Amino acid sequence: MINKIDKDQTRFRKIVRGKIREDLKKYISHGEMIARKGRNIVSIPMPQIEIPHFKYDHRQTGGVGQGEGDQGTPIGSEDGDGGPGEAGDAPGQHILEVDITLEELAKILGEELELPNIEPRGTKNIQAERDKYSSIRRSGPESLRHFKRTYRAALRRQITAGLYDPKRPMVLPIREDRRYRSWRTIAKPQSNAVIIYMMDVSGSMGGEQKEIVRIEAFWIDTWLRSQYKNLTTRYIVHDAAAHEVDEETFFKIRESGGTRISSAYSLCKKIIDAKFDPTEWNIYPFHFSDGDNWGSDDTERCVKILGEDLFPIVNMFCYGQVRSAYGSGKFIKDLQEHFEDEEALTTSEIESKDGIMDSIKTFLGKGK
Repeated sequence: MINKIDKDQTRFRKIVRGKIREDLKKYISHGEMIARKGRNIVSIPMPQIEIPHFKYDHRQTGGVGQGEGDQGTPIGSEDGDGGPGEAGDAPGQHILEVDITLEELAKILGEELELPNIEPRGTKNIQAERDKYSSIRRSGPESLRHFKRTYRAALRRQITAGLYDPKRPMVLPIREDRRYRSWRTIAKPQSNAVIIYMMDVSGSMGGEQKEIVRIEAFWIDTWLRSQYKNLTTRYIVHDAAAHEVDEETFFKIRESGGTRISSAYSLCKKIIDAKFDPTEWNIYPFHFSDGDNWGSDDTERCVKILGEDLFPIVNMFCYGQVRSAYGSGKFIKDLQEHFEDEEALTTSEIESKDGIMDSIKTFLGKGK
């Protein structure tokens, strides 16, 4: 019975994975699951899946109109809590929320977008020891007993000794049949990575633009966490000046004013210098803006900071330009003009929520 349940659960998980892959673009663009995010899992609304349920045999129950009472006797109390009105004749929409781990979600994202696994850059890793259960012993604590291997050994012994009766398939392990999981300690590279999100919060960046950034950041986080065991995230907001903030403030802050992008890049470099040694960390700055900047002088400062200070020490620098009715959209063209052959720079134009999926593939598709 347990094996059958396990098989049914495995089959159900495959169905869920297939539905998620089928509608992945919808989930990414709508951001439905982000609001249902837990610590290590997300709940995904899936109205397409029929919920299994028990159905009782009507022949063994009384049914409607088959109990005690005379014809015409009202069923239930007449002074119930139900309000006036007629019963509806349309079926309701049944939505099943399915929990899925972030690890599974990252795997689906990687398969669907054909994302390569990331190779940590340079020597940015530390050695971590962990125990790996990789063999079987004849002795050990009962908590590590391997039941399948134990019964296999007992069955082999009984067959060899002629004690096994197929008509009465009883297998009784004895002490010498017991098998236990065994482990060995291995040294495994433990890569460190930091994501530094920067977002323009000037007057031209509205709620829709910030929502796009929020959704894209969730998926970027999900993928990078599947690639690195130790991932840290920092947040910078900027208009004419830049400030480091926490995650909640980053996505909810409302500001106005002009834009000096160089202030964010300068603060990004300052944070890296203070906390994240490039020889020990894989560094991923992501900057989102609508492309407005305060004149060519500040753009030149940005180009200098990027070329001299950031590109040499980061895995890649990603710039996502979110379309806005009030933004000029010029900054991405300036970057492409100055760094046409720069491998560390990846740029993406995000027209709307429907463009988030393509933007993610552009940013993460290089495997850096």
